[in-house]
Amino acid sequence: MLFNSPEFIVFIALFFVAWPILRKWKTARWGYLTAASFFFYGWWDWRFVFLILASGFIDFFAAMAMVRWPSKRKLLLVASIVGNVGSLGAFKYLDFFTGNINWIFACFGSDFSLPLLHFPLPVGISFYTFQSMSYTIDVYRGKLTPTRNVLHFFAYLAMFPQLVAGPIVRATYLLPQLEHVVPTTEEKRWEGMRLIAYGFFKKMVVADTIAPVVNNAFAMETPLASCSYWWIVMVMFAFQIYCDFSGYSDIARGLAKWMGYEFPLNFDHPYLSSSIREFWKRWHISLSSWFQDYVYIPLGGSRRGAAAGLRNMWIAMLVSGLWHGASWTFLAWGAMHALYLTIERKTRWPEKLAGIRGGRHIAVLVIFLMVLFAWVFFRAESLDQAGVIILRMFDVGYPGVAAAAEFITWKAVLVTGLMIGRQAVVYSGLHDRKWRDSRWAVAAHTIAVGVLLTACVFFRGPGAAFIYFQF
Repeated sequence: MLFNSPEFIVFIALFFVAWPILRKWKTARWGYLTAASFFFYGWWDWRFVFLILASGFIDFFAAMAMVRWPSKRKLLLVASIVGNVGSLGAFKYLDFFTGNINWIFACFGSDFSLPLLHFPLPVGISFYTFQSMSYTIDVYRGKLTPTRNVLHFFAYLAMFPQLVAGPIVRATYLLPQLEHVVPTTEEKRWEGMRLIAYGFFKKMVVADTIAPVVNNAFAMETPLASCSYWWIVMVMFAFQIYCDFSGYSDIARGLAKWMGYEFPLNFDHPYLSSSIREFWKRWHISLSSWFQDYVYIPLGGSRRGAAAGLRNMWIAMLVSGLWHGASWTFLAWGAMHALYLTIERKTRWPEKLAGIRGGRHIAVLVIFLMVLFAWVFFRAESLDQAGVIILRMFDVGYPGVAAAAEFITWKAVLVTGLMIGRQAVVYSGLHDRKWRDSRWAVAAHTIAVGVLLTACVFFRGPGAAFIYFQF
């Protein structure tokens, strides 16, 4: 069920009819949340519900068993991780690895090949699998006491606002909130409304308007020979994926506020970063912090020296790339960011540049261009296509301005310009606390919400699923 669909509007309206009453009692609250979430998730394919049930039960009982048999904690943790990673691997990566094994055999002239199973990819499997694993890992580390109520656990794991595209909310953060009834104040409801309105605007007006231009560019059998065209397309894709993904997170956070809960911030204006390290503290924060806490640090972080730190960082970034999809292009994207981070650690060029007058402004522009370059690998259908596009981007001898104008719509240019302008306003500090606390702020925000929702109705782009549903 898509947030930007009539079915979801009906679903959420019916949900909030009963929520104020049922939320008063623990069991009713957890049961209602779980049932609604399974209905929401099963709307795509009811069979996928059994997968999240299996993943959840593995971790629920593993955590309970850790308390009962503490001497078996490590074995139970391994079983939990194997069960979750095994499920994720079977549905998401099996055909990728099988295809590469078959390719290796073919390179040696062998006719042997393993069959491709073509399992359907369950929506949001990467998100709820990581969320479920963090539960047992935190219980193992002694950071969390496992819940003994299965409805309490599934109300956390399957809560529908963030179930399929994040943020990845950890049990230490959400389980305690589910224990209590927190009144939803007028201020929280209004803040939730603003988040939802802005989230829908970013998705339906910005991302969905840009999407046809970007999709047509990457669907060309031979990439257009135009330097300017590809730079414009990649700027558009940068804001398409940002608005699509952060828009979902905004809507999820807004719905949570209406329910009385708080989800962590998942995006913090990442394109205003002055280093790649800062970018990863602002982009998909819940995932980058997950890899830091559950992959990078357990591997040893940088405690054993700079070389070991670089090795562990490369492992974390490559796994992060593979998390996004079973493709060499995603691995290349992860490797690009690992290379960027390596250069930063070795040279500390962002800090040195920041020491020069106006240096931080230059660093922000350079980082944006570096991120833009890496996005080519993320979006490309193959490494070959990515290579051709990169050559086109740096073919300054053929700017191809006329060709760019022919294939790019004015609406896509307009909404991209709006988002660039929004970033410029944030960067300049014109939206600072003084303005937010002014007597005109309430009226301005009210008008802004009305304008955003009106734009969603009359200026929306072609409806499409959220990009991160495929991950």
